[in-house]
Amino acid sequence: MEKFLCRWCLVSAAVSTNLAMAHGSLEEVTVTGRQANLIGEAISASEGRVSQDDLAVRPLLRAGEILEVVPGMVATQHSGSGKANQYFLRGFNLDHGTDFATKIDAMPVNMRSHGHGQGYTDLNFIIPELVSEITYKKGSYYADVGDFSGTGSAHITSASDLNTSEINIGLGEDSFGRILVTGKLPVGSGRLIYGVEHQTYDGPWEDISEDIDKTNIWLKQVWGDKTEQFHLTLMAYDNDWNSADQIPERAVRQGLISDLGSIDDSVGGSSSRYSLSAHWQRQSAVSQIKASLYAIQYDMDLWSNFSYFTNPEGDQFQQIDERTIYGWDIAYTRGSKWFDRPVSNLFGTQFRLDDIDEVGLLSSRERRRTGVSRMDAVEQYSASLYWENTLQWNDHLRSVLGVRYDYHDFDVTTLAAADPRTLPLNEGTESDDIVTASLSLVYTFDDSYETYVSIGQGFHSNDARGTTISADPNSGEPLDTVDALVDTLGYEFGVRAFLTDKLNASIALWRLEIDSELLFVGDEGTTEDTGVGSRRKGVELTTYYQFNDHWTLDIEYAYTDARLDEELEGYDDIPGALESVLSAGIHTKINDRFYSHLRLRHFGEYPLEGGQTADSSTLVNLRLGYEVHDKVKLTLDILNLLDSDDQDINYFYESQLQGEAEPVADKHFHVFEPIRVRMYLGYVF
Repeated sequence: MEKFLCRWCLVSAAVSTNLAMAHGSLEEVTVTGRQANLIGEAISASEGRVSQDDLAVRPLLRAGEILEVVPGMVATQHSGSGKANQYFLRGFNLDHGTDFATKIDAMPVNMRSHGHGQGYTDLNFIIPELVSEITYKKGSYYADVGDFSGTGSAHITSASDLNTSEINIGLGEDSFGRILVTGKLPVGSGRLIYGVEHQTYDGPWEDISEDIDKTNIWLKQVWGDKTEQFHLTLMAYDNDWNSADQIPERAVRQGLISDLGSIDDSVGGSSSRYSLSAHWQRQSAVSQIKASLYAIQYDMDLWSNFSYFTNPEGDQFQQIDERTIYGWDIAYTRGSKWFDRPVSNLFGTQFRLDDIDEVGLLSSRERRRTGVSRMDAVEQYSASLYWENTLQWNDHLRSVLGVRYDYHDFDVTTLAAADPRTLPLNEGTESDDIVTASLSLVYTFDDSYETYVSIGQGFHSNDARGTTISADPNSGEPLDTVDALVDTLGYEFGVRAFLTDKLNASIALWRLEIDSELLFVGDEGTTEDTGVGSRRKGVELTTYYQFNDHWTLDIEYAYTDARLDEELEGYDDIPGALESVLSAGIHTKINDRFYSHLRLRHFGEYPLEGGQTADSSTLVNLRLGYEVHDKVKLTLDILNLLDSDDQDINYFYESQLQGEAEPVADKHFHVFEPIRVRMYLGYVF
């Protein structure tokens, strides 16, 4: 680890020194973003805001990596670039989103009862340049966050204004191409914010071309000002890709393939997302109201093969999901006084309906359907009410009390199954409700220091199909249903210090308990019950330091101890629970025209199934930016700057290669893409 850190610092120093020498005298600039002072506003040390200023300088391989602005969050990929990232936070392998709630403009991103996995969070429809802010809240201490709130949440806000209209063209290795047009037009009494993106990419893989074909369109009409504003937003996303899935370690060791090879070169997918949302807000001296309505149309077809040939015809399978989502999110805040002390009350209601025409698991060969495991239609809705009270007891102490009620209703209709006898057994209706509460005490010493003590409940819903299941759709064997809603309990103590306008830091000590971790396994069409509870605890440290108007440093470190309450197969480790995560960046602004941003992400060894251990991983990315003149700018991204061959993700399970007599338990991994250079040309018009 020390070797990597030394190399990272040396590269940063060399780059910055060379740029300074090349451009002579230094000019003063102002750095904004994470320097925002949240003292007097936050209710925990682990919440924060990230602005477009921070996002604009980050080198990104995939759009989903914008969630790595959340301290301790790791966004990896085990498949093609078109698929959702796999996320890790606070000792959870969140898979593709379970237990971390993500929204954009009040619209949910997590997919309930999804064809690939519960809580599936695909951020490929995001245009990072049109994100104005990301607000993150770790922990379950917030009344306005409901489903998938166990480890926290992130709310992405799209831009409501732009300073310029631009066209950006990007080119890189392996047929990487990206064209992005963003801008603002006066329309009637308001303004239209628009963005159009198209991206292609083949990837560095030896026997598969990813053949990414991604298109995004954002249109946002804005009326009004900060006092009262109305938005109408249309988003359209379409993507097709081939996948380079994880591969077995033994295949590389035996020389059958390289670490950039594949076993099944016919896997991949397609996905689309279209949404229309309306948002209205009004603010006065003592109150604020926000109301959002949305409709989302979503489709996905995904072909995968993780075990290869346990079936002589091959183990490839297809997962499908076709749905429409409707909902609202309304919140009203009013300030007043109780016993001559300032008080604020937040009242909110949320509603969501997932009308799923088809969600299913099928067997396939070279993307041709060969059979069905199960196919269902699902109608699932939830209705929520919440209240949050903030009371300023004196000049130093304030409390934040939250109460939330959620009702969920599930209606499952089975359309097909491998064993037709299970059709009437696995359909039906189910409902459940849950009341969660939270309390935070905040003590403000002065304008520079604040401490927090928080306790709160969160929850996640399970797949609707798991709540009505009675028999394995393949074998017909009896199965138990799962609880529709599973709660979590979290505790946290933290300190936030805003020492100067150039230095702020925070520390958070936290603990999270779950009674039972239950999950519907989309790859198998059944439910899996660990049968035991779990506990996680950890510490998180963040520091943001602006040395001067030219140098800024950010360091984020997270340590987690994750254990099952009882041993399973002789181990109490939780597979996929990252123990240590380090993220750091050095931003250098040489003058008004030139900057560099160097980022490091490291996570240590972590446990896998069966007592196995995955190796640590370190990745360094670099972005250089130069403004040729007021209308032309150049950006250079060097991804995986040190050309690391570390593994992005690792699993341990059984698979069978051609020629093997039986399945073999082995590690399966997805390696970092080799060093890649991408150049962008931007023109302001």
